[in-house]
Amino acid sequence: MLPILYSLQHCPYAMRARLGLLMAHQQVMLRAIVMKNKPKEMLAISPKGTVPILVFADASSDFSTDSKVIDESLDIMLWALQQNDPNDLLHKDNPGDLVAMLDLIKRNDKQFKPQLEIYKKAKRFHLESEFEERDKCEVFIAELEQRLSKEARASNKSSETDSKENGEIGSGYFVGNKPGLIDYALLPFVRQFSKVNRAWFIQAPYPNLRVWLESHLQSRLYSKAMTKHPLWLDEKKAYLFGED
Repeated sequence: MLPILYSLQHCPYAMRARLGLLMAHQQVMLRAIVMKNKPKEMLAISPKGTVPILVFADASSDFSTDSKVIDESLDIMLWALQQNDPNDLLHKDNPGDLVAMLDLIKRNDKQFKPQLEIYKKAKRFHLESEFEERDKCEVFIAELEQRLSKEARASNKSSETDSKENGEIGSGYFVGNKPGLIDYALLPFVRQFSKVNRAWFIQAPYPNLRVWLESHLQSRLYSKAMTKHPLWLDEKKAYLFGED
């Protein structure tokens, strides 16, 4: 019996989980939801009512409050990649890389994401503090640009094509000397930042980050992660997700 994933289309945490499952080739049955109408069974399993939620049960039982639940996006990614990591996103031969990636992800989740929400609100309501709040976000964004710039390398046309097929890029790395967990964990949040003021972002001093972001957004992997499914409460039908 495949695990069930409760997911919200544009939630960055749910997007992160879907990317991790795809990179690990882990199949689940996806139940699409909207936050204004949450399934009762989902709330019974995880009362905090946020997505993503990955639920396991053995083949002889239905999902219940006794089922195993993973309801943090990073934990879902780590679980999936611990089952199968064909692209070595956990950098198994360099344990220090994983420590560094997890630290950067923690800073994204605990510091950058809350500040991003403040910036988004300031932009939406045309507050005078918009630029000040963006400046605060840029502390993290500038570090990402610096990390990519530090090891930036030229890549020929064929390698760029191969990279796009795998959801990878050729303009440097955040941690270590190859793509990793960090790329897919940060992607939804950098995407959100870029969309707050698109006109500003495309001319901002972050050329490597723009290349990195656009490469991911144009990849087959991202397209698969963002496939839209009918809502679970409308059809009571889950959809196979994560197939090759």
